[in-house]
Amino acid sequence: MGQTRPGNSEKPLPDNSPADEPRNSIIKETAEVTYRRQKIFVPRGITVAELMRLHPHPDDDEVLAAMMNNRVVSLAAKVVRSGVIEPVFHSSQHGARIYRHGLTMMLYEVFYTRHPSCRIRVGQAISEGYYFEVEGVKVTAELLAGLRRDLKNLAAAKRPFVFQRVPVEEARRIFAVGGYPVKRQILDTWPSSHVGIVRVGSFVDFCFGPAAPHTGHFSEFELEAVDDDFILRFPDPGNKELLRIEGPQPKLYRTHKEARKWSDLLGISHVGGLNAACIDGSIREVIKVSEGLHEKRISAIADEIAARPDRRLVFIAGPSSAGKTTFTKRLSIQLLVNGKRPLMMSLDNYYVDRESTPRDENGAYDFEALEAVDLPLFNEHLTRLLAGERVASPRYDFAKGTRVPERDFSPMQLGPDQVVIVEGIHGLNDALTPAIPKDRKYRVYVNALNPLAIDDHNRLNTSDTRLIRRIVRDRHYRGYSAGQTIDSWHSVRRGERRHIFPFQESADVMFDTSLIYEFSVLKIFAERYLLEVTRDQPAFAEAYRLRKFLSMFVTVLPGDVPHTSLIREFIGGSSFSY
Repeated sequence: MGQTRPGNSEKPLPDNSPADEPRNSIIKETAEVTYRRQKIFVPRGITVAELMRLHPHPDDDEVLAAMMNNRVVSLAAKVVRSGVIEPVFHSSQHGARIYRHGLTMMLYEVFYTRHPSCRIRVGQAISEGYYFEVEGVKVTAELLAGLRRDLKNLAAAKRPFVFQRVPVEEARRIFAVGGYPVKRQILDTWPSSHVGIVRVGSFVDFCFGPAAPHTGHFSEFELEAVDDDFILRFPDPGNKELLRIEGPQPKLYRTHKEARKWSDLLGISHVGGLNAACIDGSIREVIKVSEGLHEKRISAIADEIAARPDRRLVFIAGPSSAGKTTFTKRLSIQLLVNGKRPLMMSLDNYYVDRESTPRDENGAYDFEALEAVDLPLFNEHLTRLLAGERVASPRYDFAKGTRVPERDFSPMQLGPDQVVIVEGIHGLNDALTPAIPKDRKYRVYVNALNPLAIDDHNRLNTSDTRLIRRIVRDRHYRGYSAGQTIDSWHSVRRGERRHIFPFQESADVMFDTSLIYEFSVLKIFAERYLLEVTRDQPAFAEAYRLRKFLSMFVTVLPGDVPHTSLIREFIGGSSFSY
């Protein structure tokens, strides 16, 4: 049977190939690729875009990049070996990241074209977008209308995103000409001799991942004013598993702004400034001040709880690896300072028996569903505790999936100088405690909202903070590899968006658990664990991205990290017991 012709899966090569072009020579010049689940032979050195033109598909205009052998690459990437290639769309996590970066680059291009002497600075995620601070021009309806019109025109023009890999010194010159000193500072400690940059129009930026072919992919967006800033809202990627939270989030916005204010006071708002502090030794002072800010804020929350004797139920909720456990322990200490003895109550002990646990759409037990909790019993116990009665709190045997016998329940009674602290995923949702009036509850939302940015135009993903924390903790204490943690992260995020994020704004207070220096400490552990993820694992693309991200940071040894620090929950050496 004849060999498949390069670039064409339908026409076999004849068996009587010329003597001067033997069959093994043809095989060496081609790569066997599984593309859109079909095996084809293509010439080595062909780009993904050229492959797509040889094998067209109706949705090719929607392809932003490609997944090649478990790595996300641009459509300009060359096929140099056999493997699997699949298109990347906006609906995937990698495609959504490319969409956000491409659209924000376009925003910078049109903003600086209109206002070349002004400054625009990216903030954190809010209301399915990013907020942006502007200096030198007031955010008005007219400003946003002009930016909106220019963005639409740029999308219609289908201007290319041009990638280059240049020597670091050349990148320094380019950023100097462009007036980007913060970008130049990052290059002072760049880990290699070359750096990837990408250009759209006259705006040049770092290239931290593959860029889309052109601006025509990014015509959908919204611009909305918020205080003196504005939000660039991204379109729905069409991922039905992830609930979108598009409404106003004023409390989250104010918390982000407060965190940024403190980072500015520290003098470290960008990765370059953090690296400089690591090198000159001032990082020790940064660590002390960062930890002091945490303690000051926790103390203020404890003071507020103590000043509200009517609110004796304290609910603490937040996403995975936000640091809820250490926060709760440190809050308990500050409550004791205020003369309030905390009574700890675990929501986990109120799970229904496993056979009664609801199942998700895939038929698996959904332990994060509200119905997985015995709500009647939980509310009865809280009501009786507030009335001063004694209750027997159940204990749950997770190995058996049932409660322990009643004789082993834990007796609890709320004294006059006590408050009940409940840590759990549903703590912000009033449906958890319908029997308890709102004015009897104090709700704390805990998350790592990291105000540190790469530079003015590139933010750090808050979810990356938690993912890297979890990778280190899981590897240290739970026997999970980095690959396993990454593989499960999507379902973790899905649960957060269903059960936690929609209720953020109901919190009485928000606490940012991030520490401005933590990536420099986490890097020591995380880099090694990420290297254990091999190329043939599905988690490799994300592990590779995180390794590149961590390579920007100068390491800090954990010896200067206090033993009460929240980050000790993940790296070890805490003075608290977990």
